[in-house]
Amino acid sequence: MKNQRFILTGLIPALLLVLVFTYYPFIKGIVMAFQDYKLFDLRNVHFVGLSNFKAAFQDPKFIKALQNSGYWVFFSLIFQFLFGLTLALLLKKPFRGRGVYQGFIFYSWALSGFLIGMIWKWMFNSQIGVINDILLRLGIIHERIGFLSDPKWAMISVIIANVWYGIAFFAIMLLAALQSVPSELYEAADIDGASATRKLLNVTLPYIMPTIIATTLLRAIWIFNDPTIIYGLTNGGPAGSTHILSSLMLDKIIYAGDYGSASAIGIIMIALLLLYTIFFLAVTKAEKAGDF
Repeated sequence: MKNQRFILTGLIPALLLVLVFTYYPFIKGIVMAFQDYKLFDLRNVHFVGLSNFKAAFQDPKFIKALQNSGYWVFFSLIFQFLFGLTLALLLKKPFRGRGVYQGFIFYSWALSGFLIGMIWKWMFNSQIGVINDILLRLGIIHERIGFLSDPKWAMISVIIANVWYGIAFFAIMLLAALQSVPSELYEAADIDGASATRKLLNVTLPYIMPTIIATTLLRAIWIFNDPTIIYGLTNGGPAGSTHILSSLMLDKIIYAGDYGSASAIGIIMIALLLLYTIFFLAVTKAEKAGDF
């Protein structure tokens, strides 16, 4: 009994922190989604039912951000995974200086997304940016491109920056999984005369499939929720053409002080992520892929 009381007493501070900083804001956000809750008019807070949700779906900025979120997650995830897997396969084989090379690659994952956005903002700059300079010197373009000021290029530019940022995550996770594949499986495949492609498709990928499912699921959720690179690069511009749902939600809070509308967008995001998770796990048949 004394041990139980001691354990309970020790858990109280952690439980309080979770309740105050996790569950209370979550519940409060759900309540605010059904309220007219503006920072500049706190004396007039009142319930408005589903008005915030109706206003969101009638707002062209929200529809554009919803579309952008789909492009943002899909293309970022696909290319991050492909480049990350390729890099992990290359790093699996030992070579001189591999540890140093891995350190440089994985270091990018430790940097702030906002800082990454600022670095790429300089690189994409139409006047002094290194990307325009390289393209001009190679003769690929004949005049400077406004990568971040032209709506045609802005969304592509932020996706490129996000792809570069996320490659390291997939490389780290997939490299760890690749190193756990038993060498006996490759020896058996060699005896059967399997080519490198056959070994990749029939041995490597099936064995690391649980890791692939977990990493793609988690990374898609993180990409969907993370507006830091977009804020660092374009702040949602030009003219809202690069807003995703999470950056639009922050815009509602920071610039409009409209906590009710922002909370409604947050609830919509939670619903979309829940539907995505259910669909993803059903399609990938996670239970049959191994321990998940």
